[in-house]
Amino acid sequence: MRRDTREDQPVGAGRLPALRPRLSLVHTTAEPEFTSSWFCGSCGAGPKAGAPVTPVNRVCGSCGQGLLLEARSDGAPRPDEAFLVVDSRLAVQAVSRGAEKLLAIREQDATDRPVGNLLLAAEPEAPSEKHFPSVLAHAIAGGEGVITACVRPRDTFGVRFPARISACGPPRAALIVLRGGFLQRSRLRLVRDRAME
Repeated sequence: MRRDTREDQPVGAGRLPALRPRLSLVHTTAEPEFTSSWFCGSCGAGPKAGAPVTPVNRVCGSCGQGLLLEARSDGAPRPDEAFLVVDSRLAVQAVSRGAEKLLAIREQDATDRPVGNLLLAAEPEAPSEKHFPSVLAHAIAGGEGVITACVRPRDTFGVRFPARISACGPPRAALIVLRGGFLQRSRLRLVRDRAME
């Protein structure tokens, strides 16, 4: 049987029209890609403008004490924000200067201790997927996005901090950025002072 080279269909009576693939626009609901930011685990400052971050060059150029970590831009702390870094064992590995002031602790006293010794979920009746350890484990496991929660110091009632929780690293860890006002800090200091009397 002879073929028509134009449509690659058999020639003859009852010939079917050629079916050709068509291009069409596919709508997706994919989330936009976020950029990442580097920040110091101690002071929160980023690397100097244009300075590449390499495994050899990860010590903060501003304070000289912290290790540079990477997080999504919408989760990374600003230099004036208080934050903690928690590893896969849910142990605190870094406490920013702002968090030291906000929580009235010293980094050396908090490092390698369970985060539950410092912070708890402020909503004790939260659904199981919103429990503080579950949220941290999700972030450490590579959960995408930034989760907002409300936390409180373990030994203090009536003080709450809105928090952003996201992944950071390397090595992979959870980043807890605390936002607290002057009233909360003053109240926390007052409670701690009374406890020491």
